[in-house]
Amino acid sequence: MIRRSVLFLISIASVTLAQQTGAVGDWPDWRGPDRDGISREKGLPEKWSLTGEGLAWKAPYGGRSTPVVLGDHLYLENTAGARETEQERLMCFNADTGKLLWEYKFNLYQSDVPAHRVGWASPVADPETGNVYSFGVNNLVTALTKDGQKLWERSITEEFAPFTTHGGRTVSPMIDGNLLIVSTPTSTWGTQGNRAQRFIALDKRTGDIVWISTPGGRPYDTSYGPMNIGTVDGTRLLLAGGSDGAVLAMKPQTGEPVFSLVIAKRGLNTGVVLNGKYAIASHGDENLDSNEMGMILAFDATRKGKLGKDAIKWSVPGFVGGFSSPVIDGDRIYQADNAGTLFAFDVETGRQLWKQNLGSVQKASTVFADGKIYIGAESGKFYILRPHADRCEVLSEVELPISENGLNSQKIPEPVVAAAAVARGRVYFVSSDELYAIGPKKTAGHPWKPVVQTMEPGQGDPAWVQVEPTELVLKPSETVQLHARLFDAQGRFLREEKAAAWSLDHLKGNVADGKFQVAPDPTGQAGLIKATVGSLTGEARARVIPPLPWNETFDSYAVGTLPPQWVSAQAGMFQVTELDGQKVLEKKPTDTLFKRMRVFMGPSDWSNYTVQADIRIPEKRRQMGDAGIIAQRYTLFAFGNNQRLEMNSWQPEVGRAVSAPFELKPDTWYRLKLRVENTPDGKTRIRGKAWAVADPEPDAWLIDRTDPIPNKQGSPGLFADAQFGVYFDNFKVTPNQ
Repeated sequence: MIRRSVLFLISIASVTLAQQTGAVGDWPDWRGPDRDGISREKGLPEKWSLTGEGLAWKAPYGGRSTPVVLGDHLYLENTAGARETEQERLMCFNADTGKLLWEYKFNLYQSDVPAHRVGWASPVADPETGNVYSFGVNNLVTALTKDGQKLWERSITEEFAPFTTHGGRTVSPMIDGNLLIVSTPTSTWGTQGNRAQRFIALDKRTGDIVWISTPGGRPYDTSYGPMNIGTVDGTRLLLAGGSDGAVLAMKPQTGEPVFSLVIAKRGLNTGVVLNGKYAIASHGDENLDSNEMGMILAFDATRKGKLGKDAIKWSVPGFVGGFSSPVIDGDRIYQADNAGTLFAFDVETGRQLWKQNLGSVQKASTVFADGKIYIGAESGKFYILRPHADRCEVLSEVELPISENGLNSQKIPEPVVAAAAVARGRVYFVSSDELYAIGPKKTAGHPWKPVVQTMEPGQGDPAWVQVEPTELVLKPSETVQLHARLFDAQGRFLREEKAAAWSLDHLKGNVADGKFQVAPDPTGQAGLIKATVGSLTGEARARVIPPLPWNETFDSYAVGTLPPQWVSAQAGMFQVTELDGQKVLEKKPTDTLFKRMRVFMGPSDWSNYTVQADIRIPEKRRQMGDAGIIAQRYTLFAFGNNQRLEMNSWQPEVGRAVSAPFELKPDTWYRLKLRVENTPDGKTRIRGKAWAVADPEPDAWLIDRTDPIPNKQGSPGLFADAQFGVYFDNFKVTPNQ
C-alpha cells in the first residue's frame, strides 16, 4: 500500500486507498515509505565525493542492513564486540548531524548464524508511536521507544523453533496499522508442527500475537524476501517471496492466504512490486521447467488460490535477479542482477530497454528518487544514475576507501550490500565500515510528529473470525481474556463480537465470554480455544506448561507419541519408544536437515534452574551423533565423534565456548547436568558435568564459566544432531536451591 501522509492519496489502475506512512521526508521501512524503493522527495544530490563535496557526514559504523529514518532519528542494525563479547545491536543517530544518541545490545543464542551474518535485517520505525522494532538474526523481536527504552521482547526462537541456518537470512519486520509483522520458517506443535515459512503478526504495543499464517509449502531453504502491501481489486494484499520458491499473498490484518505462485526451485529473496493489477517478481535460482537460472515476470494479482502459468502476463527467463529488489518508474522497471548489471525493462511487456554495469557482484537493492537511481555495489562503489528511456547516465561514481573491517577477508573497497535510504533531503547508506549521509550540510526536515494510518472500514457480512491473542503460553489455573474480532471478505475490520460461542479442543479448563481459565492440573497441555460466530470459526492455540520441578520418564506416554506442549519435537522426529524394555524418548535416525534440532518445552522467561537428562548415542559406520541439554539459553553438548563436552550459547562463535574431554562409548547411557544461575553482580554462572549412569555423580563440575554478557532467562530444552538417532530419558528440570 502506498503511504506517506494522511493527506496524500494516489490512485492508479486498481490500486486504491493508497495512504503512505509517516511524514514527507521519512524512510521508516527499509524499502521506503511505500515499501517499493521509491521516495517522492525532490532536490536530492546528483554528485558527492569522499573529500567533502556533497558529504554531509559519516560515522564509523558499518553493517549489512539498510538504515531507516523517522523524524530526526536514524536507526541502524549491526554488531558490537567480538568473539566472546559479540552481540547484535540497534543504534540510533541524529539524522542531521550523525551523532550517536544511543545503542541497544542483545545476545545471540540458540542460533547457527555465524558472526559475519549478524545484523542482517533492517529495523522498522512506527510513524504513529515513534517506536522502533528489531528482528534479530536469532529471531528475537524487540520493541524500543525512540529514546532506546525497551517496551517488550518476544523470543520467536523458543516459542516457534525457527529454521536457523549458517546463511543468516532474516526477513526485515514490517508495520501495518496496529501490527508488527515478522516472517521465518518455523516448526512448532500440532497442526503447525511441520516446517514451513510462517508470517507472525504481533500487537505493536504489547507483543501479543494477533495472527499466524502459513500461506506456502515446504521450504527449500531460508529466504529474506521483503514484505510489501498493496491494494488490488479492492483487497489489501501482503505480498512476499517465500522460502518455498513462491510469491505469496495474504490479507495483512488477518493473515488469511489469498494466492501463491511457485516460480523457482529455491527460496525467493527479492521484493514484489505492483503495477496496477499485476505483481512483478524475480529470482536468481533454477526455474521450474528448465535448468536455466533466473527470471523476472509479471502476473495477475487479482487471482486466488494456487496459481499456474496462465496467470503470468510476461516473463524474461535468464535474468538472474536473486538479491537486489526492483523499482518501477512509470512505464519502466529497474533491477540489478546478481552479476552487478542494472537493467531497465518495459513494465507492460518485459522487453529489455538498456543495461548498465555496476561491478561484478550485486546485493543492494535499487532506490529511485527525484528522477535518479541511488545504488551501492559489493565492489565498493556508490552510484548516482539518471535513467532515460534508452540509456542510463552516470552522474556520480564514487569508489569507497579500502575496508578495514570488510565483508570479505581480502583488502578491497568497502562493500555495500544494503539499499540506500532517502530522507530529509539526503541519501543515507551503509558500507562494511561506515555510515554515510550525502546531500546538504543542513536539512529542512521536521521533528517526528505522530501519523496515524487510516484503515478503510469493513462492509457487509463477516467472512473471517480472528481470536486474539492467537498464540499463548500459560500455566495451570491461569486466566486469560481473548477477543473474537470479525473481518469482511476484503480483510477489513468490522467489530468485536461479544456474542461468540466459545469452546475448547484438547485443553482442560473453562471458557466463557472469551475468558479462559486453565484447569489446575499440573500437567502439560496443548490445544485450541475456539470462537464460533454463525458458520465461521476462529481459534487460538495454547500451550500449558506444568510448574517445576519436572521429572519426565516418558512412562505415561504411548509409544509413538510425545509431550504435546513441546516445540519442534514433531518436526524433529522425536517420539516415545521402547528400548531394552523401558520407554524412552528417541530422536529418530534421518540424514536430512532435520537431523539437527532444538526442542523447547517451557516459557522463555524462566531463570535460575538446573536441567538434567540421560543420553544414549548409537554408533554406525564409525560415526556417533551429538546430544545436549538446554538451560536459560545455554547448551551443554556431548559430542560423540569428538569425545568431549562443550558449553555454549551461540555455537558458531567458538570464542565463548568452554569444553572438556569426555569419553562417550556408543550405546551407553550417560547423564548430563547443566546448572545456570544469575549472580548478584549481574553476571551468569554456568556449570556442566557428565558421567556414566552406572556410576555415582561426581562432585566436580567439568565446565564452570561466568558469562560477562549473560543470558538472564530462557526455556529449557534438548539438542540433537544425530544422523543415526539418539535416545533421551529421565529428563529433569528443577529450581536452583
